[in-house]
Amino acid sequence: MELHVYKDAEELSNAAAGWITDDIVATLKTKDRFTIALSGGSTPERLHKILAGSPYKEQIDWSKLHIFWGDERAVPFEDSRNNARMAYDTLLNFVPVPAAQIHVMRTDITPDQSAIEYEKILHRYFDNSAVSFDLVLLGMGDDGHTLSLFPGTPVIHEEKAWAASFFLKAQDMYRITLTKTIVNKAAKIAFLTTGTKKAHALKEVLKGSYNPDLYPSQVIKPASGGLHWFVDEAAAADLK
Repeated sequence: MELHVYKDAEELSNAAAGWITDDIVATLKTKDRFTIALSGGSTPERLHKILAGSPYKEQIDWSKLHIFWGDERAVPFEDSRNNARMAYDTLLNFVPVPAAQIHVMRTDITPDQSAIEYEKILHRYFDNSAVSFDLVLLGMGDDGHTLSLFPGTPVIHEEKAWAASFFLKAQDMYRITLTKTIVNKAAKIAFLTTGTKKAHALKEVLKGSYNPDLYPSQVIKPASGGLHWFVDEAAAADLK
């Protein structure tokens, strides 16, 4: 695990954009595609806008990117809470990724159907590969959740399915999510975490005893890939 600490969210977003671009460029020297799972939440919005602008927009061969999502709220695409909608508004409407290579978690069908459909797509991509995604971008909530793996939910411990759906009572909505099983096969995983509200959870996830039912981000342990935490000083405050 590598911890990268930056002054604030802006510095972090710029550093992450450079790091991601370098990873894409290096990977595409030996592969004909780059598969990336995007994160929802507020932190990636700034990152997306930086990637969609110079110099990164010109440095990345967007035609070879294949876009996925880590999780989704089962709300219509037009809803501002929809993770795919946010990614289009901040990144995908501004870069030339072929539409056939963008794989949203559908919310125009039932959540269960959506998870089943997504799993089929993932198997088409990764069944014959030792690793899954080239890069998974993750966020972490104030409660230590990541993806849609919330404290106390059974999906935290899912071992077989690569995608799952369930009803989250606390938010009164269905969620669709990748599971640790597929995410931990990624070549690289990067958490982006900012703000003082994340400080306690970050300390518990990185330094505390292993208790994923309380702090689900602890289940993200890549089998052979690299794990990177991009955090700002506010989030890292309790690590000292």
